[in-house]
Amino acid sequence: MRKVLGIAGLLITVCLITALASEHFLSPFNIENLLRRTALFGILGIGAAFVIVTGGIDLSIGSMVCLVGCLVPWLLVQQGWPVGAVLPAVLVLSLLLGAAHGWLITRLRLQPFLVTLCGLLLYRGLTRGITGDQTVGFRGGFAGLRWLGQGRIELPGMDGFALPVPVVVLVVVAVLAGVLLDRTVWGRWLQAVGHNESAARASGIRTERVVLGAYALCGGLSGLGGLLFVLDVGSAQPVDFGNFYELYAIAAAVLGGCSLRGGTGSILGVVLGAAVMQVLRNAIVLVEAIPDNVEYAVIGAVLLIGVAADELVRRVVAARRRAKAA
Repeated sequence: MRKVLGIAGLLITVCLITALASEHFLSPFNIENLLRRTALFGILGIGAAFVIVTGGIDLSIGSMVCLVGCLVPWLLVQQGWPVGAVLPAVLVLSLLLGAAHGWLITRLRLQPFLVTLCGLLLYRGLTRGITGDQTVGFRGGFAGLRWLGQGRIELPGMDGFALPVPVVVLVVVAVLAGVLLDRTVWGRWLQAVGHNESAARASGIRTERVVLGAYALCGGLSGLGGLLFVLDVGSAQPVDFGNFYELYAIAAAVLGGCSLRGGTGSILGVVLGAAVMQVLRNAIVLVEAIPDNVEYAVIGAVLLIGVAADELVRRVVAARRRAKAA
């Protein structure tokens, strides 16, 4: 809870500073845009969190977004598939690919970094081959489907402001993920595996299934994110669609209190972490004193600070425990 309060305080501070530096920050259009982007990246961050809680990592998130984001319009427009077939097909595909990562890691004992790095390269290359490296889009059609990414829900008494539909999707995903992580036996097993996989296995937990499930969830949520991203923007270029999105997802999870050593995580913290990352991106765009080309430098600095803070907190807690034991 302290980590969640800390990231909430950081979010408020960054928002206040940005609001003082730019008069456009609090405009209804900008807030809606910010909420939409936070929701989209928050879904990816929640997927990354499940893997990080096990002590793993998934570097393929951005390429999974690219694969699903390009397949959806390609199948609908160029191949003529019905919507009712495309949506379950791409989501099941992303779940299966995530499960394949988990199988390779648990059964063949490959390193998560290596497996998901290969996925990063494989899925983007596969997407470029399928689409012929051409931009794919909806060509002005499928307005009903695109409402899931672009839609707005008008709120009574708030003229000029509406809630983006992806925010509703994020709330549903976050609530289900929070219940799964904190209120179920599987969630406790997940955290136990992250704390000490050998001890968890010795206590009778089927650690292979737990880890495989975490990677499957990450893959599925990456696919859902890819679907919503392409529905939002309307087209996708396989060369760069989803580039570096795994960094935003991992940064959101780490900032939100997920230890890279595994064992701990907070879904609410991840959502707040995603919001911090998007407010920082927004500040780079709005504040004239900040050059636009430092975006990735800012992300790297924030991630480094988050990892360093996690290490310092761990050391302080360990020192206090030793002092009490003495």
